[in-house]
Amino acid sequence: MEQARQQENLLSIVVPVYNEVDNLRPLLQEISAAMRNQPWAYEALFVDDGSGDGSSELLRELAAADPHVVVVQFRRNHGQTAAFAAGFAQARGQLILTMDADRQNDPADIPDLLAKLAEGYDVVNGWRVNRQDAFLMRKIPSLVANRLIAHFSKVPLHDRGCSLRLFRAEVVRELHLYGELHRFIPEMVHFAGFRMAEVPVNHRARVAGQAKYGLSRTFRVLVDLFTILFLHRYGDRPMHFFGALGIPLGGTGGLLLLYLGLGKIWAGIVGGVAGFNAARIGERPLLSLGILLIILGVQFLVMGLLAELLVRTYYETQGKPVYHIKEIIRQQ
Repeated sequence: MEQARQQENLLSIVVPVYNEVDNLRPLLQEISAAMRNQPWAYEALFVDDGSGDGSSELLRELAAADPHVVVVQFRRNHGQTAAFAAGFAQARGQLILTMDADRQNDPADIPDLLAKLAEGYDVVNGWRVNRQDAFLMRKIPSLVANRLIAHFSKVPLHDRGCSLRLFRAEVVRELHLYGELHRFIPEMVHFAGFRMAEVPVNHRARVAGQAKYGLSRTFRVLVDLFTILFLHRYGDRPMHFFGALGIPLGGTGGLLLLYLGLGKIWAGIVGGVAGFNAARIGERPLLSLGILLIILGVQFLVMGLLAELLVRTYYETQGKPVYHIKEIIRQQ
């Protein structure tokens, strides 16, 4: 059904919007100017994420005046990840481009992204070489997050936070976005086996509206990083993760209890009944530690079994594959 809705030579531009009333009309004018001499037709798909500053009314006005404009309005604020997911679901183009509504992304860079994608890539990411953001509140947290994510995910990108990004439609069909996982789109694309490139793009200072990000985002990025790495490495085999924790913990606890038990038995062999009674292991901290480790080990193993049942239910009841096919070649 989705493939039937797709139109050839159509670029879908997905723009999440949250309280950006002063930026919408100039942004649409810039998009129109950037696409004027392009061989691609386009639709500008604005996803209104529960705005309360007049953005909703202005978007209705723009949609009535410009046939390129498509508006998706949420009943309330759901966040940027949900806005991207809704935009991807409604996009009809063979190619899908995402960008922010604050006009810090420059639509004039769209031709460069299209040219790079034509070289055979599946996704092209924008790289804000000269960021026009506050040094302490935006640049430093972004630098730290990029370094950490690159180190743990092994996906070598300079800039993960740039929303200016171009996809082939088949890529977004394999992106399952929820929570705040839009920050890890490059990682999900890489893990699925798609080819990805990076292009330097212009980045502009905000001229209207207010920034929606702060230092708290860095902490959320770190938490989400654990989620995306866990899903990539152990999403279809969680027992490998929980078992790797539970078996060493339980094994260590068992060895501690065995050590204490053998020590008491040896004391009985050497000292008889008096020696056996004198070896009071019940008062030793090692006994409590051994019991604690065994309990933790059992809990991790049980969690692993429950996770395995959930994963099997998830894949089997919905018929979801655990692989990503690039193409099928068959001689007729």
